Amino acid sequence: MRNSLLKIAMISGCLMLGSAVAQAENLLDWIQKSSSSQHGNQPQVVDDGAVLLTLEPNESEMYPQVSPDGKQLLVVAENQKGAWVSRRSLANGDPLNLVIDEASALNSIHWQGDEKVSFIRQRSGELGLWRMHADGEGLLSRSHLLQGMIIQALPLPDGSVIAVRLHGLKSKHNEATARQGQAKQSGFNNWDVDQFESEIVHLDSTGAEKVLSAGVTPSISPDGTRIVFSMADGRSVHLYAMDVNGDNLVQITHDRSVDVQPSWSHDGHWIVFTSNREHMDRERGKSSWDVWAIDREGRQLTQLTTDPARDGAPTVASNGRVYFHSDRDIGADVKKERQVKSTRGFHVWSVVLPVIQ
Repeated sequence: MRNSLLKIAMISGCLMLGSAVAQAENLLDWIQKSSSSQHGNQPQVVDDGAVLLTLEPNESEMYPQVSPDGKQLLVVAENQKGAWVSRRSLANGDPLNLVIDEASALNSIHWQGDEKVSFIRQRSGELGLWRMHADGEGLLSRSHLLQGMIIQALPLPDGSVIAVRLHGLKSKHNEATARQGQAKQSGFNNWDVDQFESEIVHLDSTGAEKVLSAGVTPSISPDGTRIVFSMADGRSVHLYAMDVNGDNLVQITHDRSVDVQPSWSHDGHWIVFTSNREHMDRERGKSSWDVWAIDREGRQLTQLTTDPARDGAPTVASNGRVYFHSDRDIGADVKKERQVKSTRGFHVWSVVLPVIQ
């Protein structure tokens, strides 16, 4: 199912320094050990230190998002019957509840505080930004009416919205196809918008729109003042950052690579992202996708994962770990321990974010 869906983007932060990292890691180890004793979930650890978190029979889990309180996780789950947004326990990856299974929400789900989520939803031909409780119960309310091809909408504390607008369609047929794809889940490369041009835009509470820059996959800093995003430059894609009004634009990464899916640390000092800069083969069009970290000044670039599988969509939790999805192999012993005979696609893993001086 996942390969048949149009590649339209889904949305997409904390570095703990010194002893704080060690304390957070020890706390997480204790939680995981306690959870394993209760649920039989022994974590699988691989060469780069990654620990497996989510694993359900014949199910894929992608695009993890850690809640601000560091206790919950949103994932886009998918099996042969369909796709949905699932809320999970960060302690052991166990499902807590189905949040929403509407196709239009899959590529735009985003935390709003510890208890609510926001997402794009289409009703009676009108596109809007909606919100609801993450437990899947209660009222659904529309906060913004959206016009045209809008994806990856992120609410700001002042009630305005940062989003990505697509344009440059060449036919009505393409537009109809795009509108269908706008409501669907993408695969691994959610930054690839094919024949469309993408712009980062700011929508105020009245709906007035300001174009800030070309780009895709924006992420808002914890204080709500800066945006980090990806922008293409020929065959490469670099990370950039700017103020939420478009001022003070800076380029963060410069390599001949594709650097995408950025996310902030809780202190706003670090950025984790997906990159193919290691083992990239331009001639054959093949890459090894890994998770990397860099500080907001464009220094201290650090590779966090090294597995040959596709690692991507990282998010940083307050426990000092980086969570990401990956299609790396699952060991037979782990499948047996978790009583899972068959697995498919991607699952959520985590690595420790090291102290970077």
